[in-house]
Amino acid sequence: MPQITLPDGSKRSFDAPVSVYDVAASIGAGLAKAALAGRVDGRLVDTSYVIDGDADLAIITDRDGEGLEIIRHSTSHLMAQAVKELFPSAQVTIGPVIEDGFYYDFAFERAFTPEDLEKIEAKMKTLAKADLRVERSVMPRDEAVKFFRDMGEQYKAEIIASIPGNEDISLYRQGEFIDLCRGPHVPSTGKLKAFKLTKVAGAYWRGDARNEMLQRIYGTAWAKKEDLDAYLHRLAEAERRDHRRIGQELNLFSIQEDAGGGLVFWHPNGARIRRSIEKFWFEMHERAGYEFLYTPHIANHDLWKTSGHADFYAESMYEPMEDDNQSYQLKPMNCPFHVLIYKDRLRSYRDLPLRWAEMGTVYRREMSGALHGLMRVRGFTQDDAHIFCREDQIEAEILRILDLTLEVLRAFGFDNFDVMLSTRPDDAIGSDEIWALATEALRKAIEKKGLEYGVDEGGGAFYGPKIDIKIRDAIGRQWQCSTVQLDFNLPERFDLEYVAEDNSRRRPIMIHRALLGSVERFFGVLIEHYAGSFPLWLAPTQAAILTITDRQDAYALELEESLKKQGLRVVSDLRNEKIGFKIREHTLQRVPYLLVVGDREAETRTVAVRTRTGKDLGSMDLEALTRRLADEIASRGRSVLED
Repeated sequence: MPQITLPDGSKRSFDAPVSVYDVAASIGAGLAKAALAGRVDGRLVDTSYVIDGDADLAIITDRDGEGLEIIRHSTSHLMAQAVKELFPSAQVTIGPVIEDGFYYDFAFERAFTPEDLEKIEAKMKTLAKADLRVERSVMPRDEAVKFFRDMGEQYKAEIIASIPGNEDISLYRQGEFIDLCRGPHVPSTGKLKAFKLTKVAGAYWRGDARNEMLQRIYGTAWAKKEDLDAYLHRLAEAERRDHRRIGQELNLFSIQEDAGGGLVFWHPNGARIRRSIEKFWFEMHERAGYEFLYTPHIANHDLWKTSGHADFYAESMYEPMEDDNQSYQLKPMNCPFHVLIYKDRLRSYRDLPLRWAEMGTVYRREMSGALHGLMRVRGFTQDDAHIFCREDQIEAEILRILDLTLEVLRAFGFDNFDVMLSTRPDDAIGSDEIWALATEALRKAIEKKGLEYGVDEGGGAFYGPKIDIKIRDAIGRQWQCSTVQLDFNLPERFDLEYVAEDNSRRRPIMIHRALLGSVERFFGVLIEHYAGSFPLWLAPTQAAILTITDRQDAYALELEESLKKQGLRVVSDLRNEKIGFKIREHTLQRVPYLLVVGDREAETRTVAVRTRTGKDLGSMDLEALTRRLADEIASRGRSVLED
């Protein structure tokens, strides 16, 4: 007689084995109707799963994160069923859940078209409306291999054949469609109400470029139509903000394929923004007590052996180059170079902490299919910093880093943060004591800053715990930028020491820290966050002087020279065009301030000031204008430089 314990602690007894669905029905018809799956003793199962002994049970509905994942997983099967019914010769391969949706890979003799996607989606809606029952069954492995081969599903047969042993294989059937899957799935296709197919892309079988190319159909699925509509709106907004398109429109950067993919060329407009970012970065770090380093772009291969990169990071490093019987490699990281500078002389406990920062360009070998605008490149500049400190200084240094990180990110317009603390993994090096001390120091620093955070148990690197700070942009997307990583490994590998107060030799703690991450990637995030309408302090052109006729040219050029002397980025548009045309063109270029000059302004030595949003600020003299611009630039959001 099973006794079921529910999440609220209440218990229900049954006279015979009972299914998850029956337990839900015993609680209420509404819950039975909403049930998508169950969690029995911590394991997700179908609603048809029969419980024959005492167990803990939670009913999973679409209000649970697990429920949404089950909906998406089931929708991928619904899509595969639709494809098979429309295109019987297509072979079904692999179809997992991904962030915000799912995909399924197919082998088919021709490329799927947008019209095909419309037909597939329409068929999915028909199958969902039919409310087909989804049933689980099992089959011995070898029998399942033959079963799928006889169906002509060679990829499925290969997947099953690669499973070791001869245990039973879990299969799911809905209507005439049957697929290999661990499950669980929704009880019937009628539970799938809000979905959309989004795109088709190429994908290699099992992710290996040596294998055949398949077609990957992406889709999204949600519990409710309003959730789907909101997501599709975010997708459209993300498309509008795409940094690659805006970068071209505003002439910010390019990826020159003649030079090789994944290499960024900064155009003058983009370079102006980069200089503003870097100037601010250097100012903030100088105020925070950092010294600046410059290190080479290549190093002897032996250095990467000592650091461990040659063993653990080789797939991301470019091949060595030979010179004078020595082997050199492009650097993928800056940290070993900073370690060598530390090791250059004997350090005392009085010298610590040492805070060193570098805008260091690194190079990583990326597959061409992984490259994506500024977000994934082969050469990029990392805003690296390394702190060498004593154990008793860890917490204070982490607090300083968090202060600087939040101040910098807020100055760029980011206010929403997701913080994660990653703790000791199974393969960690270093003593239990140092891990406990370091992890607690990170935890205390986060809590002292009043930040909400999650814990990724065992998610730290083998060489130390870390804090990841993810920012959310204007449309709620999450971006990983800032990382604080403690390292017990490199000081050990390079035999770093300092002379302690008692004259003993001790290992320093090394803290790796990046605020922006990659300058290129951060720039891409900024473009999309602001949709190209940068705040004044970052805008490549801060103001455009627009003349109505050529009679104002001399005054406009005088005004431009005066503003430039005050450090402002200004252009004069003296073209023989109508003023409306000029206003529209510079508005499309997202220039923050448009300074219109006619005969009256030239006579009174003023300008008519408009913003790129179309707001008319009226007439201003040069002093009032420069004061307004200077105040806005100096604010930089919430920059510490306001102090």
